[in-house]
Amino acid sequence: MIRRNRNAKIIATLGPSSSDPQNLEALFRAGADVFRLNFSHGEHADHQQRLFNIRQLERQVNRPIAILLDLQGPKLRVGKLRDGEVELLPGKAFRLDLSEEPGDEHRAPLPHPEIFAALKPGMTILLDDGKLRLSVKDCGPDFAETEIMAGGPLRDRKGVNVPGAVLPISPLTPKDREDLEFGLDLGVDWVALSFVQRPEDIAEVRQIVDDRAAIMAKIEKPAAIDCLDALVELCDGVMVARGDLGVEMPPEEVPGLQKTIIQTCREAGTPVVVATQMLESMIDVPAPTRAEASDVATAVYDGADAVMLSAETAVGHYPVEAVTMMERIITSTEHAHYYRNILHAHPSAPDATAADAISAASAQVAHTLSAAAIVCYTMSGSTALRAARERPDASILVLTNKRDTAQRLALLWGAHCVHTADVSSTQEMAEKACRIAAQEGYAKAGDKLVVMAGVPFGTPGTTNLLRIATVG
Repeated sequence: MIRRNRNAKIIATLGPSSSDPQNLEALFRAGADVFRLNFSHGEHADHQQRLFNIRQLERQVNRPIAILLDLQGPKLRVGKLRDGEVELLPGKAFRLDLSEEPGDEHRAPLPHPEIFAALKPGMTILLDDGKLRLSVKDCGPDFAETEIMAGGPLRDRKGVNVPGAVLPISPLTPKDREDLEFGLDLGVDWVALSFVQRPEDIAEVRQIVDDRAAIMAKIEKPAAIDCLDALVELCDGVMVARGDLGVEMPPEEVPGLQKTIIQTCREAGTPVVVATQMLESMIDVPAPTRAEASDVATAVYDGADAVMLSAETAVGHYPVEAVTMMERIITSTEHAHYYRNILHAHPSAPDATAADAISAASAQVAHTLSAAAIVCYTMSGSTALRAARERPDASILVLTNKRDTAQRLALLWGAHCVHTADVSSTQEMAEKACRIAAQEGYAKAGDKLVVMAGVPFGTPGTTNLLRIATVG
């Protein structure tokens, strides 16, 4: 029996440091609930083997594990430079254009007409993760005349960001479409979509994915912030992708935006992940900085569903130690004296639906009775999502007859998922809830359970029943 003594979940990115069966099991036992396959790196055969190893581990430990496919998205880069590198001097003029001629200190190729189509005078262009900053003075469909505001060395193929523009470009490149179909055929649980700018981007991917996986929108561009409510409504989950967001937004604004995104998702009952540089120093050393520990704790206090490790577990020297440290920080934070006060500092009213009313009531009843757990019967996962939205005191035990639902909900705050057959009566519902709660270590004889379900049984989206059961 494996159960976590915490609510926030841990996502571990797989890579050369962590993909073999032994390391996978070590990461899982250290606390990883979700494994991320980063399709910006690696070949299809590598990811296929990783997924196979995860599913083998899942059967071995008899626990559902979520697999997140993270698509690369469009990569906007300058072209080649004459000597591989040039020095840009502040105050000097610098031209970007569609010419394929290698660049120099006066100009560089930018093979992206969609960028020129969106530019306007006064806009800022960032190069090399924001290290270099250009101000657009004049522009057309195939050029931009700029002034160098912040200079430094520029090398071949460095990235380009245009914070003030919504670019006329799909979030799916041909590579992404190929990767997406490959991952869906393998059976991934979540698809993380990069370069989201507008609601139509989610709709485009939904047409391909349908219900084969859940869709997670990566919030990494200012345009996505402007339509955040619409994006949250359309997707199944959200990732606060602070790396790119921190390039395109002033760094001092990112912490506030993180809280805004988390709160918006919590109000909607949409799972939200905080990602990028959480324990980055642990790539090379076996302990984090105090600032990194505080960063993780802040996400936990804010009520994020999950926190993510990237290079720490993919290529770092201490992948298991990074997950172990993340587990320790989360657990310590959730047991802190003020955790619940901070978590519920901004409560949101339930929607006027039966599901929300039952979910809000279940949290209140569980608190009043000091119930051992809230047990959710669900097919689609919606009952569990509404229960987790309340961030209840009691543990959330999710019982579902759909394996893919159990796997997707492995990412959900507080959810302990069990794949089991459906029930056919309220009596069987209560008895089974008590039996599994005891088996999974959530309850003992005499404990109270709050049970949520939908009648008629086996009908998705019908949460309308709340029952109190006592473990015999």
